Order: sequence, then structure tokens, then C-alpha cells
Amino acid sequence: MNWVEFIVQDVLWGTPLIITILTVGVFLSLKTDFFQIRRLPLIFRESTRDIKRSKDKQKGGGVLSPFEAVSLSIGATVGVGNIGGVAAAIALGGPGAVFWMWIAGLVGKIIKMTEVSLAVHYRSRDKNGEAYGGPTYYIRKGLYEERNHKVLYKILNFIFIFGFGTGFVLTVQNYTVSEAVATTFSMNHVLVSLIYTVLLYIMISGGLSGLGKIAVKVVPFMIVFYILGGLYILAININVLPDAFALIVNSAFNGTSAAGGFAGAAVAVAIKTGMSRAVFTNEAGWGSSAMIHATAKTDHPIRQGMLGAFEVFVDTFVICSITSLVIIVTGAWTTGLDGAELTLAAFETGVGTVGRMIIAVGVLLFGLTTSSGIYAQIEVILRYVLGESKWKKRILTVYKWTYPIPGFILVLIAVSIGMPGTMVWLFADMTTALPIFANVITILILSPKFFALLKDFKARHLQKGEVDPDFKVFYDNKENRIVTEEKKDA
Repeated sequence: MNWVEFIVQDVLWGTPLIITILTVGVFLSLKTDFFQIRRLPLIFRESTRDIKRSKDKQKGGGVLSPFEAVSLSIGATVGVGNIGGVAAAIALGGPGAVFWMWIAGLVGKIIKMTEVSLAVHYRSRDKNGEAYGGPTYYIRKGLYEERNHKVLYKILNFIFIFGFGTGFVLTVQNYTVSEAVATTFSMNHVLVSLIYTVLLYIMISGGLSGLGKIAVKVVPFMIVFYILGGLYILAININVLPDAFALIVNSAFNGTSAAGGFAGAAVAVAIKTGMSRAVFTNEAGWGSSAMIHATAKTDHPIRQGMLGAFEVFVDTFVICSITSLVIIVTGAWTTGLDGAELTLAAFETGVGTVGRMIIAVGVLLFGLTTSSGIYAQIEVILRYVLGESKWKKRILTVYKWTYPIPGFILVLIAVSIGMPGTMVWLFADMTTALPIFANVITILILSPKFFALLKDFKARHLQKGEVDPDFKVFYDNKENRIVTEEKKDA
């Protein structure tokens, strides 16, 4: 286990990557006057309007409505990472990991807004007119076709595709769901994994558009359900909430001493586990959600980008925070448990066995939406790599029928050798580091395009008095380009 921790925490998730993420996030925040904080009401308002617009006919080519896109994307982000991943971060890095998770979420909102906006702007359409996009598309179009950075384009593209592709093998959703359901209902771990695999096949059988229709029905329900359960536990433990927040902040800068079954954690471990797990759950900088958002029917990249920022808020500052606080206020973090078992134990402490059973079922739903969302993301990469190859249809079919298998195999291996949950989540962190590095570097280079898109959106959509009086700016959705004309005096 020591060599895995070294590779993940000291090499892949070492100081250089953390500094890179924070630097890019702070830079984007400063250049946009902290849009993700100052304009939070606008983000909520526009996100709500887009959800309402989803019921009507949408303008702008795409496969999914904005609500289907954000539901599928939230379904992929709000999942087992929020239940098992956050718990594993606390089990390894202590309560201080929660603070650094919040910091990653704060800069992550503007990072995800940027990558989603770029994904929509640089997206392509296949021969059927369906839109697809994501980091691989804006790396090629932005770095190579527009800026002629041929070598840099090849390097970053390879790093992203290789790193993201490892998620096909090192997937933790099946394991986390199997662990939660098996331990709660006293079932065989492998049997639960097999059932989950079959359900996942059913989920992905309808393709990307089918997943969108399922997501809009399942995701809102499961999120509200989880939030209400968590808030109830926090309400009955409200007297210890101030102490919980104090413990989080103190541990973030001073580390956490051993307590009960918790072995203790240094500040460096808290930072690395908190930030890595935040990115795994909210996917800001990973580029994964951008692939789904790029398929949305929207009239402007920034409008869809704000849905991405909204996504991070829901994931990190609502779902992850509730999970973290429930684990801390119930004292479950000192039990020595980890992963989904720790979260389930916390909910059981708060509301009893029935609560644990309900959350276990919730984990199953979270896992299915997460796995199906990742399936859609990898499909986008395959479409990019295959282009219009004559083998494209066959390869995509093979992918569909092989996608759930690695998760099932991982469960078999973990059960046979007794692999702990924290080890499984360390493997999961491996899948995020490389694509994040390639993606955030690209975002930094292409940030002027994002700033131009943001200026265009302000000129076209915000209230009078907030527009640039000297320019008439608009976005050509059909051509995916900004058109700026100097305003002529009357």
C-alpha cells in the first residue's frame, strides 16, 4: 500500500499539480472579478431559466436539452465520490481534508465554467448533425488549429486521453455500491456487484439520449432525498455543529491527532486528499462534465458554462459538505471505518438502521448515474479518436458491451485479496491527475477565448447598464464564433 500512496499523493497529486490547479483557478477568478462568487445569484437565476427552457423547444444544435445535460452531468459528479470518496478523504486526511475540499470547490466553480464554455464553443458535429465536444476537441481546435501549437497539442492530447482512459479500468463505482449494499443487507459482495453490472447494462442500452431522459427523472429525486436525510441528522446534532466547523479549520492547518480508530494525519495529507477527492466528486478541471455539456442544446457557451458552475456548488458545497458534517458530528470519523461504510455508519448513528438502509439504496442510484455518466464521457473520447472511421459503429458497440466488466473484475480482485476501501480510492485518484494536468494547462492557454465569450454574454444577455456601450457583440451559435462590430453613432 505504501507504494500506491507514494505514487498518488507524492507524485501524481504532489505539490506541482495542486499549485497548478490553484494558480489557474485564482487567475480565472481575478480576471473575471470572482464571477463565481460575485455573480452567484446570476448563476442560480440562469440555471433555473435553462431548466425551464428545457421543457420548450431548444435553439442551438445538440443531443440533450440543458436540463438533461446538467442532470446527466450532476448524476456523474454527484455519486459515490460524495458518499464513499469524501468519507475516504476524512478517513485518510482527517477533518482538515474537508476545508481543502471547499477551497478546491471555490476555484473549481470558475474552472468548470471555463471548460464547459470552451467545450460548447469548440464542439464539432458528426455526419448526423449531433454535437460532441470536450477537452480533446478544444485542445485540437484551440491549440493546434487556431494557435498552431502542434507539439504542445500532441503532448497534452495524449496525456489527457491516456489518463482519462485509465478510468475505464480503475473504476470505483461498482465497488462502492457493492460494499454499501452488501454490508447493509448482509448480501454476498460479488452477487451485489453482478446485479449492479446487469442494471448498468440496462441503463446504458439506450445510448446518450436515453441516459439523459433517465437522468432528469432520477437525479433530482436522489439529490433532494439525500440532502433531506443529511439535514435531519445535522438538525438533531446542531449543538455540536460549531465544534465540527472549528475542528475542520483547525485540522486543515495543524493536522489531526490520532483519535479512536483514526490513525492521525498531517497537514500535507489533508491538503492532498481533500483537493484530489474534491476534483473527483465535482470533476472541475477533469474535463469529464464538459464532454456532456458540449452535447447540450444551448444558445450560448457561457449560459451552459454557468450550469457547470452551479453543478460544482451543488456537489461540493451542498452534497459533500452534508456528508462530511454528518460523519464528523456523529463521531463516526474516529471509528476506523473508511469509504461508503463510514458514511453508512454515520447515517445509522444519526437515524438508525432504517436510515442506513435508505442511504444504501441511494448509493445504488448514485452509482448507476455516476457509471452511466462516465460511460457517456468515454464515448465522447472514442468518437473523437475514431473520427469518421468505418469501424466507428462496431467499436462503439463493443465498448458499450464491455464497459461494465472492469468494475466487476475490480470487485472480484478486492474481495479475493481483502483490499481496503481507502486503497480502492487511491487507485481512483490515479485516473484524475493526468487528465486534470493536461486540461487545466489548456484552459489557461485558451482563457482569452473564455474571457471574450463572457464579455459577449454580458453584452447580449445582462441588464442595461452592464453592457459595453462601445461595441455590439453577439455569438453566432451556428458557426460557433464571436462576432464583434463597433457600434456606429446614430
